[in-house]
Amino acid sequence: MLFPGHDLDRTNSMHRGKCRRVRGTQTFRMTKAAGAPSIYGFRQHIEQGGLPSYGVDVPQNFRRMAYFVHRILKGTRAGDLPIELPTKIELVNNLKTARALGLEIPPTLLARADEVIE
Repeated sequence: MLFPGHDLDRTNSMHRGKCRRVRGTQTFRMTKAAGAPSIYGFRQHIEQGGLPSYGVDVPQNFRRMAYFVHRILKGTRAGDLPIELPTKIELVNNLKTARALGLEIPPTLLARADEVIE
């Protein structure tokens, strides 16, 4: 169990998708107000007070997109360009939020994190 003694009925996972885009901010506020630990797919939620995020490095994806736009504008056919998947997945933990929720993040999870926000 990741967080021993914590009520798992009060946990939440925020995924990318239409529902998250439409009601993401509202859900984020409600989850935070309820004190329910939640995992997010974007680091921006962690910077706003979420617990952990595990997802793609969005700025890196935009840089790669710019590369493909440049190639297309230089005359390369879009069909001739390779399909790429994200190569960098980030794990970011927020210790301040964990303390506020009365949780202790295991040292192994902290050691694997790309960034820990204190």
